[in-house]
Amino acid sequence: MPITADYHLHSSFSGDSDTPMEEMILKGIELGLTQMCFTEHHDFDYPVMAEFPAGFFELNPDSYIYDFLKYKEKYADKIELCLGVELGMQPYLSKRNAAFAKAHDYDFIIASSHLCNGQDPAFPAFYEGRSQKEGYLEYFESILDNLKVYSNFDVYGHLDYVVRYGPGRDEGYSYEQYRDVIDAILKKIISMDKGIEINTKGLSKGLRDANPCTAIVRRYKELGGEIITIGSDAHAPEGIAAHFDRVAGILKECGFDYYCTFEKRTASFHKL
Repeated sequence: MPITADYHLHSSFSGDSDTPMEEMILKGIELGLTQMCFTEHHDFDYPVMAEFPAGFFELNPDSYIYDFLKYKEKYADKIELCLGVELGMQPYLSKRNAAFAKAHDYDFIIASSHLCNGQDPAFPAFYEGRSQKEGYLEYFESILDNLKVYSNFDVYGHLDYVVRYGPGRDEGYSYEQYRDVIDAILKKIISMDKGIEINTKGLSKGLRDANPCTAIVRRYKELGGEIITIGSDAHAPEGIAAHFDRVAGILKECGFDYYCTFEKRTASFHKL
């Protein structure tokens, strides 16, 4: 397996996972990974619903870090574990997210857009009164809004996350339809010396491509982007490192001969 570091993982410290962290680690060791980075969810102000009570996606960092350090020491001779967090972006949350990020010494921070103007595009209500294309465009524009006001992150997660859940999902979707706003996003990320991830969860959900799609990864490289991490977005052991062989091919197709990992917020580059 050319990619041996999974840099987007969740355990029971994330509201939408019930898998103990140790189970995730043991599966990673079994798969031959050399590094795993836990990136537990932290989304301030996620909308309250019947299935998502208040604070459902808010992390308890003290409990999380306590267990993480315990397992980091226990499995130190078998795998390198890195401490991460996935912060949910909304422009008005920039100060709260910045304070949260600074409160602990994370190795790695993913900025992700799970909400667009207060709504989760995973739910049909997001598309009421608008076409799928309009919804997708609004989502991309919201990422650009976030980038204008927030910088304490290392990579922006699953840039086209929205296509996992639209009425037609990725049917008919292409980078070219949203070229102007996506190029603006990529140029801004590069100018900030930040990176992107290739997230394989979309493939696991039956999409034709990873998130973001190959054309966006290629464009990122063309524009001078260098920092790129790989994550399965697994919430259970069976998803860890899923489709990583395919991602290695995508990276090479797009002109990359390496992928990145992070320690203490500093990128390292690993040849494929």
